[in-house]
Parts: sequence; C-alpha cells; structure tokens
Amino acid sequence: MTRITEPARDVDVIVETDVLVVGSGPGGLGAALAAARAGADTTILERNGCFGGNITQVGVEGFAWYRHEATIDSEGIGRELEERAKAMGAASPEPQSISYALDAEMFKFVADVLVEEAGIRPMLHRLCVAPILEDGVIRGVITESKSGREAILARRVVDATGDADVAARAGAPYRKTPKESMLSASVMFSMSGVNKRRFIETVKADPQKYRDWAGNFEWDIVTDGKEDDLFSPFLRKPFKQAVADGLIPPNLITMAGTWGTVTDQGDLTYLNLIHLAEIDGTDADDLTRGEIEGRRQAIHAIDALRAYMPGCEDAKLRNFGMTLGIRDTRKIEALYDLTEADVRGEARFGDAIGIFPEFIDGYGVLILPTTGRYFHVPYRSLVPKRVGHLIVAGRSIGGDRISHAAVRSMMCCAVSGQGAGAAAAVSLRTGRDFADVDVDQVRAELRRQGARID
Repeated sequence: MTRITEPARDVDVIVETDVLVVGSGPGGLGAALAAARAGADTTILERNGCFGGNITQVGVEGFAWYRHEATIDSEGIGRELEERAKAMGAASPEPQSISYALDAEMFKFVADVLVEEAGIRPMLHRLCVAPILEDGVIRGVITESKSGREAILARRVVDATGDADVAARAGAPYRKTPKESMLSASVMFSMSGVNKRRFIETVKADPQKYRDWAGNFEWDIVTDGKEDDLFSPFLRKPFKQAVADGLIPPNLITMAGTWGTVTDQGDLTYLNLIHLAEIDGTDADDLTRGEIEGRRQAIHAIDALRAYMPGCEDAKLRNFGMTLGIRDTRKIEALYDLTEADVRGEARFGDAIGIFPEFIDGYGVLILPTTGRYFHVPYRSLVPKRVGHLIVAGRSIGGDRISHAAVRSMMCCAVSGQGAGAAAAVSLRTGRDFADVDVDQVRAELRRQGARID
C-alpha cells in the first residue's frame, strides 16, 4: 500500500468543556443529559445533522417493542425519551407490545429540545477523527468538518459512538466479532400510500406469531417457548411469492421482517426487511457496499409488497433511513465483561447503574421479557482498560456475544448512557478517574435523576 506523510500542523481549540460526549444515539443522549443535569458543562458531538443515532438516522422506531404486561422495564432517561416523544406528538402505539414507536423524523426535533433544555452545547456536522492523548489519558478529540480540522478539549470523555471508535483509537483493548459472524446490517425504510384498512384486515386474517419466524435462515431463532404464540408484525409470504413468480431475484428468498406502524394517513413505517451479512460497520468500503445493496433490495421488497400485500397496491417509497443500521462491531474489554449467564440469569451487581429486562435479540436467540425477569447493568462494564478519563456508553460496553444481543437494545443503551454521564459528573466533582470513582455516589446521582438501579 502506498503511503504519504501528513505534515504537522497546529489545530485551533474551539471548545473546552467538562464532559464531551461523542455520538448522540440513545447512549449519547442519555450520557449528555445525565452529565448536564448533574451540573457538568457538557458538549455533545455528532457527525450528522441531527441527534438520535439509530432512532433518527437509521429509522429504528421500535424503541421498546419488547415490553409486555409483566415486563419490569428500565426507568430514567430511556423511558423519558419515549414519554417525551409521546407528549410532543412524535410517537404512536406499537403493534406487538405495550410501548410506543417513535416517529424518526419528529424525534429529531424532540432531541433538539431536550439538548437545549438541559443547556448542553450542541455540535453537529463534526466527525471525531482522533483522540488527544497525554500519557495514557484522553484530553479531548480532533474533529473534521466543513469548518476544517479543529480540537475540543475535555476533562472527561464519553465514547457513545456505538463502535468504540474513541476507545479503540486511544489504545483501549477491544474485541470485534469476525465479519462472517457479525449480526446483519439493515437498510430501514418506510412507505406511503398504504390503505390502512385493507392492510390491517389482511394482518388480522392471517396473524403471524413469533414461531413463524422459524425456517428462514436469517430468522431462525431459539426461544424460551413462551414467546412463540405472541403476535408479531412479521412479513414473509409476499416475498416468497414474489421469488416464486420471478418478480424479485431468487437470492432474496430470505427476505422477511417486521413493520412498525401503519398510520391513518397511510404511512407504513419502520420496515425492517433487509438483512445484509458480512458488513463491518468500521469498514467504509463495507458500508458503501451495504448502503447500495440495501437500497436495491428495499426496492425489490416494495415491488413484492405492491404485488402481494393487500393495501400496498398503490404504495410507494416514503424514505430510506439516513444511513445503514449496524448492530455489531467492536466491544471494549471492560473492567467487567457481561456474560450470557448474566443477562439470562437475572444477574445482580453491587455497582449496578441500571436495570434491563430479560430481552435478548440476536445470534439466533429471541427471549422476550414476559415474566418480570431483569438483570443489572454493572458500572464496571462501561470502564475501558488502559485509557484514563474515558468511559463508554451504548452497545460497545464490555460483554460476550449473547450479552451484546441484550445490551445493544436502544433502551439499554440509554441505561448505560445515563450511567456514564452521571459517572462523568461525579468523577469531575470528586477528582477521581472512572476506574476509581465512588460508585455509591454515581448511584445516588442516578436515583436523584429517576433511574431504577436495583
């Protein structure tokens, strides 16, 4: 590979802040709101033009689709995001649970309001490209944008990138699932012009259950059995018929998935039908390939729905998600790495910074929280090794494969985010680094903010 040497340059420091949160998905929003509400001068950095991450940029509107009558769910900022969206007209009832699906477009505004109300310094359209390190301690980050190359200095940094970008580039050890075993990537999309009455009548005439996911390669799952007879907004038959009739290519025989809501105006949203294997979300070439192939497959899916799903005859594409949905890349090696036994066995930890129901979705396992079981999220799983003044929030916290299939949920990302933000404020206030912070003080702050930690 040919290489060049970049010349050294001076970079302007444009902001100095107490807490810098890199990334603004549920984990980043949770961290920034928690840190600001705990009294820290807080800045949130986002590479795109809106906050919300998977919600707004990918279009994952099913924020808590796992919630059932007996579910003991997380509380705190994650639940606040859902309730605030409802109050601002940015959510509607979700068809398979007792939760609300978020309106991805309107939630962009909801997130703006939350950030502004908390007094957080917003920095959109800036990509973090490198950490600033001194003797193994992170002091801030370098960004690139239309404004050029700039520096942000921070006393504490929260990596909420989802891919542990900051931690990895700072030298923190991490694991990454081999590409051939990674959870699939998705292109989410929505349609307009759907006849709601005809669509719902068809769904009711042939209601799909979770057991109907079986036998479709990508959708083969192992459950506890209690999930099998629950209703699922699952679509597969239109695509099988389209392949059989030659309407779409035969390599799309595994096309299947779920829909989120269908509105009175005829919008069919959060169509999670496209599943792309071997896409590494930390590889720009893979991301390019995934975006283009995913959109191509989505158009085939629309053709199949128009032909074989009553109510969709006159429908058309409304929008694609702004970017590819990535489920699985890096995970830090934390002070404690969660295990499958922890998330399936109601693990309890003395340093818990939140709870999450026994919901597992990934690697061929689907367990829904219908019996009130839940596990603790330990503070130590947020703390990377070898890098000072850095904490991680979101799906890249420490853990194994099956624990990842639990903590990658957006609600759980908000749990770890709120824990990380509160810890950053306590760390500053007490002058202790994250590995040595008094967790009881962190837990006290989280209780003050309304989080459930036990």
